[in-house]
Amino acid sequence: MADAQDARQTDAQQAEPRRTDARQAEARRIVEDTLTEAELEWESPAPGSYVVKLPGTRKLFTTLSLRLGRHSLSLNAFVVRHPDENGAGVHRWLLERNLRLYGVGYAIDPLGDVYLAGKLPLAAVTPEELDRLLGSVLEAADGDFNTLLELGFATAIRREYAWRVSRGESTRNLDAFRNLTREQPASAPSPSPSPAPSAPAPPERD
Repeated sequence: MADAQDARQTDAQQAEPRRTDARQAEARRIVEDTLTEAELEWESPAPGSYVVKLPGTRKLFTTLSLRLGRHSLSLNAFVVRHPDENGAGVHRWLLERNLRLYGVGYAIDPLGDVYLAGKLPLAAVTPEELDRLLGSVLEAADGDFNTLLELGFATAIRREYAWRVSRGESTRNLDAFRNLTREQPASAPSPSPSPAPSAPAPPERD
């Protein structure tokens, strides 16, 4: 009796890695098929690892990392670098926003940079669920981008606007931040005699 029980336990232990490998293989197929059918730009630098570019409107694109582990699929997307100012206000806004997100949540790394992160059990990885998560990441990273810039980079936006006006350069791609710049007169002086960077807004890292 004991020998039979031991044999069953051994068979179960040997079968579990095979089941895990099968789940991982199926999850890889689902991920790759879903990304391809969505006509997204993606690459796989290593088996089970994917880097995806999600095109946006406010943010040129969001880089999303997908990683398949033995038991779960993890997602990680950079949104914006650490705020120049109003850090507490930015973090409060992120926490409140998390309550309305599906499948992912805002997080910060040790440098204070802002990311979206999520995790899904392998058994729950389906084309429909992955598509919903991709949409959730894009809706948040792209839809919240200007708000995060306003909250955490207002001074830099005003400085950039004033510098452009002083040089007679276009401020068109700062139109989304009129609420920050409209109080500045058109003849605003240059904030500094030294050349200012020509970035349209606080730099993002993709």
